[in-house]
Amino acid sequence: MSHVLAAVAWPYANGPRHIGHVSGFGVPSDVFARYMRMAGHDVLMVSGTDEHGTPIQVQADAEGVTPRELADRYNRVIAEDLRALGLSYDLFTRTTTRNHYAVVQELFTGLHRNGYIVPKVTTGAISPSTGRTLPDRYIEGTCPICGYDSARGDQCDNCGNQLDPIDLINPKSKINGETPEFVETEHFFLDLPALADALRQWLDTREGWRPNVLRFSRNLLDDLQPRAITRDLEWGVPIPLEGWQDRNDKRIYVWFDAVIGYLSASIEWARRTGDPEAWRKWWSTDGEGKDSPSYYFMGKDNIVFHSVIWPALLGGYSGEGARDGQPGELGRLNLPTEVVSSEYLTMEGRKFSSSRKVVIYVRDFLERYDADALRYFIAVAGPESNDTDFTWAEFLRRNNDELVAGWGNLVNRSVSMAAKNFGAIPPVDPAGLTEADEALLAVARAGFTTVGDLIAKHRQKQAIGEAMRVVAEANRYLSDQAPWKLKGEDDKPRMGTILHVALQVVSDANTLLTPFLPHSAQQIHELLGGTGVHAPMPVIEEVEDLDGGPAYPVLTGDYTVGARWESVPLEVGRPLAAPKPVFRKLDPSIVDEELARLAG
Repeated sequence: MSHVLAAVAWPYANGPRHIGHVSGFGVPSDVFARYMRMAGHDVLMVSGTDEHGTPIQVQADAEGVTPRELADRYNRVIAEDLRALGLSYDLFTRTTTRNHYAVVQELFTGLHRNGYIVPKVTTGAISPSTGRTLPDRYIEGTCPICGYDSARGDQCDNCGNQLDPIDLINPKSKINGETPEFVETEHFFLDLPALADALRQWLDTREGWRPNVLRFSRNLLDDLQPRAITRDLEWGVPIPLEGWQDRNDKRIYVWFDAVIGYLSASIEWARRTGDPEAWRKWWSTDGEGKDSPSYYFMGKDNIVFHSVIWPALLGGYSGEGARDGQPGELGRLNLPTEVVSSEYLTMEGRKFSSSRKVVIYVRDFLERYDADALRYFIAVAGPESNDTDFTWAEFLRRNNDELVAGWGNLVNRSVSMAAKNFGAIPPVDPAGLTEADEALLAVARAGFTTVGDLIAKHRQKQAIGEAMRVVAEANRYLSDQAPWKLKGEDDKPRMGTILHVALQVVSDANTLLTPFLPHSAQQIHELLGGTGVHAPMPVIEEVEDLDGGPAYPVLTGDYTVGARWESVPLEVGRPLAAPKPVFRKLDPSIVDEELARLAG
């Protein structure tokens, strides 16, 4: 058994999340974590809502609320949606806890002490009406290179060149249209060039990464520049240095504090379990966590923060890099084992956009459809290694032709026939199993190795494909054996054997599909006469801030219970009742209905 960290990207708390978000960070991480737990590993799955930065401040001002009130609202909405989807976080917390502030400040001071955080006078864009910093992406103007009139202050989407806001022609604030003022301001920068060689050596040791992630990360090292880690802003983590910590106009930049959330959430989880040092089993390079693997799940727009920025912070704090230094009080910390990045999910051929109403939020989706129907689509057709388009027609087909007609049909007819003819799990004929019986059971048993290895390697599309191949083989077996034709008393032992084999494979296939479809897995476990928890689910708990701050909800759960990754022989004589359908067949009219909603 090993300690495995599943570190999941932090959703930004300025609104509800849509299905494109959870296809990147949510479902893939949960499938992996559930499998690893079932395989006997001690998994710590952490994340939370990312709640600092200018976008929160701007939206709060527009709504006439405080940033904290806005973050409170969406923290709860997001936690509720992720719970409904069945994402099995050990702790889903937030970045506005005092615990998080303390951990962020500890990494900041450690990096500063080791010489990797340096002051620098720079030019910043200020809103004349509010006096607040305007982030680069909130400034728009004409590109000085190609003449595109809607270039952002950080990048031109037309020619792809990186830009600086001051270089834009006729720059305007996207918030209120005013012309920004450019003023000199002092900030702290992370000296990434001093960490580049250490990052390159580390990246050269990475094995098994998705090629696009590794190639993109290595290319970034060729032109690393110092990166600002503070901002002229009043909403964020205070800067923990003499002369700075009491200032209300300077805060740590949100990108710096958000990635540290993986560590702070792990520390919070440990403190809440009553063993404050337990987090070290997943994080400490020098202690028992030395060989503990860590996997980071996100969409491809977040790669740079996890394959370059976060390892730079961890390495610099641990005393690595060109300036050496000493580890801080948290000790030397593990760098990511793998960055598991998904591509983009589009919707009916268009990019998701809340402002353009090209979107379906998780909450709205789950009000109309089952959680496992969405999880299945993401697993079998999601953006694992290529951009993928979600269409309602394809969702309907996957649900009706595969979930309902394939897996649901196998479960229903196997349990129905056994319940009708035996009322319980039937015994195997003393005459033994036929070659066809043995072959099907062997296919199911082999699935545990095949499917498990594929999930462990983050090839979830192939993994669920292999699990559904077991389902197809079982459906073919039932059609070939035709137990419904065995009507005589002398035929009953053979009928019982066929149904016993079919039910055993249903049980095995259910285990193989549990990481992907936990809600229906629990139902099928109970249809087979099982009791207790088969697929543990997350719960929302209201907790007090550990250090005296405001209370808040967290997503957590007891995942020490549930099925293990193995074939468990069915108990002969276990009572069975006539089953209810596990999956809902959807009416084709939903396609037109949903497209009409999308059209507004």
